Amino acid sequence: MDVRRRPPLPPRAGGVEPVKQHQRNHPKASDALPLPLYLTNGLFFTLFFTVAYFLLHRWREKIRSSTPLHVVTLSEIVALFSLFASVIYLLGFFGIDFVQSFVHPRAPHDPWNEVVRPTRRQNDVVKGSGSRLVMPINISHLSVPAMPEQEDEEIINSVVSGATPSYTLESNLGDCRRATGIRREALQRTTRRSLEGLPLEGFDYDSILGQCCEMPIGYVQIPVGVAGPLLLNGEELTVPMATTEGCLVASTNRGCKAIYASGGAHCVILKDGMTRAPVVRFNSAVRAAELKFFLEDPENFDSLAIVFSRSSRFAKLQGIKCAVAGKNLYMRFTCSTGDAMGMNMVSKGVQNVLDFLQSDFPDMDVIGISGNFCSDKKPAAVNWIEGRGKSVVCEAVIKEEVVRKVLKTNVAALVELNMLKNLTGSAMAGALGGFNAHASNIVTAVYIATGQDPAQNVESSHCITLMEAINDGKDLHVSVTMPSIEVGTVGGGTQLASQSACLNLLGVKGASKESPGSNSRKLATIVAGSVLAGELSLMSALAAGQLVKSHMKYNRSSKDVSKLAC
Repeated sequence: MDVRRRPPLPPRAGGVEPVKQHQRNHPKASDALPLPLYLTNGLFFTLFFTVAYFLLHRWREKIRSSTPLHVVTLSEIVALFSLFASVIYLLGFFGIDFVQSFVHPRAPHDPWNEVVRPTRRQNDVVKGSGSRLVMPINISHLSVPAMPEQEDEEIINSVVSGATPSYTLESNLGDCRRATGIRREALQRTTRRSLEGLPLEGFDYDSILGQCCEMPIGYVQIPVGVAGPLLLNGEELTVPMATTEGCLVASTNRGCKAIYASGGAHCVILKDGMTRAPVVRFNSAVRAAELKFFLEDPENFDSLAIVFSRSSRFAKLQGIKCAVAGKNLYMRFTCSTGDAMGMNMVSKGVQNVLDFLQSDFPDMDVIGISGNFCSDKKPAAVNWIEGRGKSVVCEAVIKEEVVRKVLKTNVAALVELNMLKNLTGSAMAGALGGFNAHASNIVTAVYIATGQDPAQNVESSHCITLMEAINDGKDLHVSVTMPSIEVGTVGGGTQLASQSACLNLLGVKGASKESPGSNSRKLATIVAGSVLAGELSLMSALAAGQLVKSHMKYNRSSKDVSKLAC
């Protein structure tokens, strides 16, 4: 190969982003157009729209006069020819990149398009004074497409140096998996700490772009177990639980067994409404009170509900509850949200109302779309009393024989323990919605498995567990009341493959077409039913003194460490 016949190649600039490098090697037809070409393009654009308008006008006149469309005049023939010519030109020009990829493909075996590592003998020839080549060739500076590994290395160095922001990798590369790998390697070099053990392969990073997680570097593996069958409202369900706590799934499974053997549990949705509470400020407390009266006036509700629902066909305003603190007004909007958990939906509706109110209350200063009177991801009495999301109650009657054989305890011991632990003990601790044994354990495990927001376990775990001896003290009536279960079957993490599979296992995947909102309501009952099973089993283990023994079996090593120390 005679290298002298090749045109000189400019050196590659360090730190160039791959997208820009690609654009430099493969310029578009529209890049750096000369002036005559601009004029030509303008001429054909004008010709296209002119003849199109002329033909449409002529055909409309023919239709009005009942003249056959196939009878054309000379001017119409010229117009048709001009139309086709302009279309062909415009398609050819603006589709030149696409056409060139087929007309002028790069030769796969052209040595110049490959990065060739010279042998030692070739290096000697290149550097020798008797060589035909005057200058040595530095392959790393050739302006030809580099190997993927070399391109990645260049980008990694750019990220490490700070020239390329890590958060722009997905948009620059157009490849989420590649962007994740580059970001991961750059992070390891920057922190000088290994990420070995954090999986990278086997995950669809495109599915989380702009939806679930930013700047990913891998994913965390959490095992998913199943408890059941849980007999709930006459239906047998197998409940997926994602957790790293030993004994949790086994304990919930035992509770499901006790409920099943006793005829099942029954669950009822008491209320269904997501909330959002913006905070606004006025110049006086009187003006804040005026807006409060306006919002809570039943005569104004219909107009506010129409404005609220403009941004979604599923968002239906249910009510507005206001609280005044001096010049500040907190407005707690409650609305139904279909099968979505609904935080974004209700926020959009609230923004619609705020914009609407601004005309009648121009002195209203919107401080924040959320003023914590909602209240989201925080323990709050307003959620415990008023409810948020789905308010659910679930109950079951456990037969005496099942309590004795399956739960290994007795009814009297369970009732006494529940009173002293879940009620009196929680009151002594000043608990807020925490009158239960471990509702948050089950809620979080089901939430992670089904793609819910794990942080909303805070208010979703509000629960009061009650136990009572019935039928002359032989059987046990147990119930859990949970006023703020926040779940959805569409949006967020529910669309990811693993979480979607768990929702499918429960029969609540996606949105219900027959009855919007029924899937999310069913999921809320499953959460409550699972909590009932978990409460029943843990309380029985405590009453029978089995807690430490079961955790040593499922969650701890059984080795005697005192002997190992000797």
